[in-house]
Amino acid sequence: MKIMKKQASVTIPNRYGNFELIAYSDDFGERMPHLVYIAEHTDFSKTINVRIHSECLTGDLFGSFRCDCGEQLDESMKYISKHGGMILYLRQEGRGIGLINKLKAYNLQDKGVNTKDANIQLGFKADARSFDIAVEILNDLGVKAINLLTNNPLKIDAIEASNIKLVKRIPLEIKPKTENKFYLETKRDLMGHIIG
Repeated sequence: MKIMKKQASVTIPNRYGNFELIAYSDDFGERMPHLVYIAEHTDFSKTINVRIHSECLTGDLFGSFRCDCGEQLDESMKYISKHGGMILYLRQEGRGIGLINKLKAYNLQDKGVNTKDANIQLGFKADARSFDIAVEILNDLGVKAINLLTNNPLKIDAIEASNIKLVKRIPLEIKPKTENKFYLETKRDLMGHIIG
């Protein structure tokens, strides 16, 4: 069994504040490690605010309006900078199907297919991500109880099935745009996301 290990860490100052950035992988030569971003004033003796965020290159880096991922990451950074906590940035692009297939799924969405069915038509699960890695990393960091910034029931289930106590869910709703309204409705209506 492969085990996630802390490979390197460094202090990163940015527009939100000072954070410790930790790279996790099961191999020190991994070029795409999972990342943990911890606000400098986080108190590990208390319940920790946690955002489990799956990589979304188009939203996180390029500011795409096709999804709400980049805006969720931005809101999480603001919240955690103010209240303490951490962001687990998991390298599972496109709900675990990778960037190339995510772009292919976008092409299907442009033809009217919803985001869930697009993944299925490409031969994948609707959501191929695993959040066990997040639990493993939280355990390695000694985290016992969390407030989870999420709308995703699968992330809630992963924590509730673990040895980590879920104290509360902190909603992370982003105002819909014309470009992502159908996407957000699909997440709510077909994937059970807890959004208005």
